[in-house]
Amino acid sequence: MERALASADGDRSPGDALGRPLRDLRISVTDRCNFRCVYCMPKEVFGRDFQFLKREELLTFEEIARLARVFVACGVRKIRVTGGEPLVRRNVERLIEQLAGIDGLRDLTMTTNGSLLASKARTLREAGLHRVTVSLDSLEDDVFQAMNDVDFPVAQVLGGIEAAARAALTPVKVNMVVKRGGNEHSVLGMAGHFRGTGHVLRFIEYMDVGTTNGWRLEEVVPAAEIVRSIDALWPLEPVEPNYRGEVAGRYRYRDGAGEIGVIASVTQPFCRDCTRARLSADGRLYTCLFASRGHDLRSLLRGGARPVRLAGPRPQVSAPGGREGGRDRGAPHHHLDKADGPLLRAPHRRDASAAQGGDVADRGLARAHPTADPRGGFGSVSPTRSR
Repeated sequence: MERALASADGDRSPGDALGRPLRDLRISVTDRCNFRCVYCMPKEVFGRDFQFLKREELLTFEEIARLARVFVACGVRKIRVTGGEPLVRRNVERLIEQLAGIDGLRDLTMTTNGSLLASKARTLREAGLHRVTVSLDSLEDDVFQAMNDVDFPVAQVLGGIEAAARAALTPVKVNMVVKRGGNEHSVLGMAGHFRGTGHVLRFIEYMDVGTTNGWRLEEVVPAAEIVRSIDALWPLEPVEPNYRGEVAGRYRYRDGAGEIGVIASVTQPFCRDCTRARLSADGRLYTCLFASRGHDLRSLLRGGARPVRLAGPRPQVSAPGGREGGRDRGAPHHHLDKADGPLLRAPHRRDASAAQGGDVADRGLARAHPTADPRGGFGSVSPTRSR
C-alpha cells in the first residue's frame, strides 16, 4: 500500500519551494479525548474547566468529506483520521464510509488510543478503513496508567489491537512515546511482546508540542539509544524507507521476526521531506505541528464557496522564518487566499517570513534547537495522535 502510494500520481501533488509534495492529510474529527496523557493532554491544562469546541464549531462529516475531495483532487493520496481520540466522535464510521468513496484516495488510516477499538474495529473495516495505528506506551499497568492518567488498563488496548488484526485493519502499527524517567525501561518488554506478531512497533522520541506538556530536552530518549538497546538483544538491520517523507526510520530483526520503527522527531528532524498537512476539528488547515495560526476553511465552506474556488490553481509553498515558544517555528506554509479568492495559490512576497524577519528568525531557531532544519522547520506531525 505505502509503496504504491509513493509511486502513484506523484507529479500531481502540490509542491513547495523545497520540492516537497503535499501527499498526506491528517484530519482531526474532535478535540476531545478520554485519556489525559502527560505528554499530550495533561490534566493540568485539559482539566474539568477546559473549554472544548462546541458541537456547532466542529466540521460536519459532510464538510470534512468535501474538503477531503478537494485535497485528493490536488494530489493528496493518504488521509489519517485523528483526534483527540477519533473514536469518541459519535458515528465516526459514517465519515470513514464517505472518505473511502473518494476516487484517487489510496490509503485511509486512523490513529487511536485503542480504548474503544475492540467494539469498533469490524465496523470501521466494513466502512472502508484500511488500517490503524494504536498508541501504547508500556505493557506494565502502573506505568501505562501513570502516562494515560485515567487508570486505563493495558489489557483493553491489547484487546483493541487484536480486534483490529482480526478485522484486517493491517498492518497494525503501535506507537510508543518514550520519556526518560517515565517508561524507557519498558522498551525491551514492548519490543519482545510485538516481535513476530506482524504488528509494527514504533518508538517516538518525547516531543515538544507547544506549551502544554512541560517538555524538557533531558527527558528525551534518543532514537539511536533505543535502537542500540534492542539491537544488543535482538540484532537489527536498517531498511530503506517505503517512500519519501516516511517519518519512521525502519529496522528489521535479522532473524526475520518483523520490524520496528523509530521516529526521531527531536534528534533527527525530518522537516526537509515532510509531506503532511493537518486539518483541525474546527476546520483550520495547519502545515506544521508548531504553527500557531491555521487557515480558516470552515468559513469558506459555510460561506458557500464552490469546489473550484476551494481548489484554485496548483499551490506553491515557501518556508517563512520561525519564532520561538508556542508560535510558528520556521514551518513551511501553503499560502492561502482569503475568502474572496481561491484557497490555494502561488506565494506572494509579503508573507509571514517577511513580517517576522525571515532568515534572522531562522538563525534564532537554529541556535535554540541545534538539530532543527531552519529551511523546513519542525515536522508537521503530532507525536502520537496524528501518525
